[in-house]
Parts: sequence; C-alpha cells; structure tokens
Amino acid sequence: MYKKQFEIRWSDVDANGHLANSAYTNFMSHARMSFFGDQGFSMPEIRKHNVGPVVFYEHMYYFKESFIGAPITVTIEVSGLSEDGMLFMFEHNFYNQKGENLAYCEMQGAWIDLKTRKLTSLPEPLLELAQKFPKSESFKTLTKEDTRKHGVRPKPLTV
Repeated sequence: MYKKQFEIRWSDVDANGHLANSAYTNFMSHARMSFFGDQGFSMPEIRKHNVGPVVFYEHMYYFKESFIGAPITVTIEVSGLSEDGMLFMFEHNFYNQKGENLAYCEMQGAWIDLKTRKLTSLPEPLLELAQKFPKSESFKTLTKEDTRKHGVRPKPLTV
C-alpha cells in the first residue's frame, strides 16, 4: 500500500468548512503522480515514451468530515491492470490522524499516446515496471469490458 500525507489547507475547504470534493480529487491525483514517480514513471520518463495518464472515472464514497489544519493520509492500492498495461485501476482511501476512514474511491484510467490522442499500450520498459506494481487483495486483470461495467455511454445533446 502506498501512502501520501497532506495537511488540509484553507483552499481545500468548501462553504461548509470541511474538505471539499474537489480537494479529494486533487489529493488523489497528487498521490497517484507521486506513486507513479516512485515506481519509475516520473513525468520526464513517461514523456520520453510520449504517453500520459487519463482518468475514466472516480467513484467517491464519503464517510466522515475532515477540517482545515487536519493531517490526512491518502492511500493507493493497484486493484487492476490490463495485460498490455493500457488500463489501470486504483483504490484510494483517506484517513485522519486517528486512522479513521474518511472516504473511499475507486478510480479507473488508461494511458494515451500524446501525439495521436488515442489509448495506447504501455511501451515495454514501462510495462515491465507496471507489472511490478504492488497489488491489492482484490487485484484483477482488466479488459476493455471493464471500462464499460457501469453501462454509461455518451449521449448527444438534442436541441
């Protein structure tokens, strides 16, 4: 399990005085990029291979409030990876200083080719690193069908 610690800042709270949903997203994103860097996927390294991560969805579940000045820990567990490394899934948990679970998020994403702007498999050097990611107990090999498991499809605007 990967852990990243943060302190809730003034800019992280909403009108109710507690941690805002956008701050949860920002903390998860920062934690993921730190995780990737620690796994050999630094920004210079992935740019060298002309790939970048994209988010398909983040499903959040909130359990307990947290307030300005409070330290929080964001954890990451890799719960899915496709055979070619294109698709990935993470589980994030947020904890306060007492170890109480504040929120949980399932996140799914993929890698895109930064020139073609299309989904792409990981280049071999990065795939070898990704296959060594620490995995959660619920880890599964992802397929394209996993990206549609919620049945949500784009709908054109009708005027």
